[in-house]
Amino acid sequence: MIQDITPRIYHNEYKDLQPKDNDFILVFHENKVLVRYQGEKLRYPTLAELREYPCTYHYLFSIDNFQYFLASPFSFAPNFEEPLPPVTLCGYSYEDIRIFRTANSRHTAFAGITAHHLFGWYQANRFCGRCGHHMQPDHKERMLFCPKCRNMVYPRISPAVIVGVTKGDYILMSKYAGRTYTNYALIAGFSEIGESAEQTVAREVMEEVGLKVKNIRYYKSQPWSFSDTLLFGFFAKNGFRPGFSLREAAAQPAPAPAAEVSPGTAIMSSPTEHTQVIASSLSRVRAPEAAAAEPIFTTGKNPEP
Repeated sequence: MIQDITPRIYHNEYKDLQPKDNDFILVFHENKVLVRYQGEKLRYPTLAELREYPCTYHYLFSIDNFQYFLASPFSFAPNFEEPLPPVTLCGYSYEDIRIFRTANSRHTAFAGITAHHLFGWYQANRFCGRCGHHMQPDHKERMLFCPKCRNMVYPRISPAVIVGVTKGDYILMSKYAGRTYTNYALIAGFSEIGESAEQTVAREVMEEVGLKVKNIRYYKSQPWSFSDTLLFGFFAKNGFRPGFSLREAAAQPAPAPAAEVSPGTAIMSSPTEHTQVIASSLSRVRAPEAAAAEPIFTTGKNPEP
């Protein structure tokens, strides 16, 4: 899972600090991050490399003894309305943040996507949503406040669920129609106002594939900063409607295409390599009270990052 960076330790407590020359600086331009490759590993610029670039810096977190800061393209000063042009550094280039899904250096990837979560929050809250005044960063906690109406805004974290619906040795996979993300994925979606995570599971499965589930049980959670989400994983049993069939996940791929079962959703009839990995994990997670299983979270949650 993306947050599993052991033996390194992630410290997210807020500190009112300014960067030093050897601290890492995360620079984003929309959904791209400024990086270079050192061998096969990602590397972020340091403050020493960005000294000539005028920018506002926000402390993010530390991993072990390494501190990470965000270079903000906007100032929070009232007379600074326009973003600065993208930073250009020799040897560095802007890469899509999706590289964090497969980067070899897991702690570096986790730092990058978590930083992008906060980058989006700072960008979206330059002005007060209540009175329109310029927001100011607090110096005691990670919060933005309005000096005019005293409105306070904290980082947005949206609760969502992802569920493995099982029946015997079978697991339900879906594929969203009309999306750029084309892989098969588990059923997933955001929680709505006034419902529990378990109620979200039942509703999302019904909405996406028209099936009822039972024996809903919690598995584990993970932060998923690609969509500003805290994702709660569940398993649920049965629920397949009469006449519904799924090919065994470990079987060889069949030529039949995915069958559409509801608007925007398809059910797997020809499994992929990714599905076979999930099927092999299934035998180890039938009894959640047993030894911890390999995580089965996928990157295809709804909505797509």
